[in-house]
Amino acid sequence: MTQLQRLAIAPNQLQNSQIILTPQQLHYLSRVLRLQGGDRFIAMNGQGQWWLAKLEGEQAEILEPIAVQTELPISVTLVVALPKGNGFDEVVRQATELGVSSLVPTISDRTLLKPSPQKLDRWRRIATEASEQSERQIVPTVLDPVPFTTVLELCQADRQYICVERGNHPHLLNCLTHTPQRAVTVATGPEGGWTDAEIEKACAASFQPVSLGRRILTAVLAPIVALSLVAAAAEMGKMNKEAKI
Repeated sequence: MTQLQRLAIAPNQLQNSQIILTPQQLHYLSRVLRLQGGDRFIAMNGQGQWWLAKLEGEQAEILEPIAVQTELPISVTLVVALPKGNGFDEVVRQATELGVSSLVPTISDRTLLKPSPQKLDRWRRIATEASEQSERQIVPTVLDPVPFTTVLELCQADRQYICVERGNHPHLLNCLTHTPQRAVTVATGPEGGWTDAEIEKACAASFQPVSLGRRILTAVLAPIVALSLVAAAAEMGKMNKEAKI
């Protein structure tokens, strides 16, 4: 089963036991993957459901549901001050592979990139492709870019952390391993880091300043390191809990 190709579909493409394929999906299955009529693949609706499907002409037939559990045991929102260039492309791809629930591209005081609607469409396509590749049950949400002040008004996770590159702050890993959590929000800054005013506003909004270590990480690497720590702590915590049962 794990060797079958995966295809993300929209929920409205599923009609009774049939999947109405788009021209792009049909091209991908038949021309790129070289599937023929009768060949099987895995369809995923991006909301946690998988099915074994069979290609039939310009449609696909649902054969049976597939029970799978590949998601992190907690919900993780990653707030990323947009890096320059195409750096956020890699953040979306790798964060999706690591298990992020939602990505919030944010405009900070030092953000240089002014994203276009085409950028946002590209990021969402990357999230879909990375979900297929990494066998995710869901496709993470990539929100519209918003100012950091708006993020502070909206975030209401169990625990909220802002990664700060300098200062005497506790390491993120220590915070994660000592406090059980169900939902976590982590914010990482732009080139040059957060301004003092942004850190103060984040603290006032119940964000805890944390460190990712003594080295200065790039605006692309920092969110991946932070998410890796969250994912590792969450999955290890779940494994330890199951071992005690």
